[in-house]
Amino acid sequence: MRNIRFAAWAAIAVLIAAVGVVFLRGGGGVSKALSPVAQIGGPFELTTHDGKRLSSAELKGTPFAIFFGFTFCPDVCPTTMLELTNVLKRLGPDADRMRYFFVSVDTERDNPAHLKLYLSNFDSRIVGLTGTAEEIAAVAKSYRAYYERVPTKDGFTYNHTAIIYLMGRDGKLASTISYQEKEDTQLAKLRRVIAQP
Repeated sequence: MRNIRFAAWAAIAVLIAAVGVVFLRGGGGVSKALSPVAQIGGPFELTTHDGKRLSSAELKGTPFAIFFGFTFCPDVCPTTMLELTNVLKRLGPDADRMRYFFVSVDTERDNPAHLKLYLSNFDSRIVGLTGTAEEIAAVAKSYRAYYERVPTKDGFTYNHTAIIYLMGRDGKLASTISYQEKEDTQLAKLRRVIAQP
């Protein structure tokens, strides 16, 4: 658990550095933001928990949330999915204006059928995504998402980034939701992303 939390904070620090939004004071007290030094997100094509291929091109013009985890995760992943499920209920009909994805970093165990079974415990709008080890590595890299396989006495687990990336209609990072962030804060962030033109 300590390693997972450390990895999560490290990933958040990397994300903040990657986004690199720096504010400079201009004349008249107006703040101007410099361009991000690195882009978060990018094109991908993965397999859904229904066994269909999904391309990020299909998401053009639609905001979406994306989380990297694995179904054998003992705490962070089920907690995050349960919290997201609760927030989607509170969003009401507005929740349908966005897409939600759970990308498994465990390509060995999380096949589509297993992902579908796991996600049946949560909101039906959350779609599981999997792929080859190379495909998952590529999409994780484009999102600056960290994951690492860790041996255990019973097999293996993963340390991984514990945030939800909120992507705007333009396909760019709009915000993030941290692990166990207050539900009202999560709700406000999702509403802002959904409302963005």
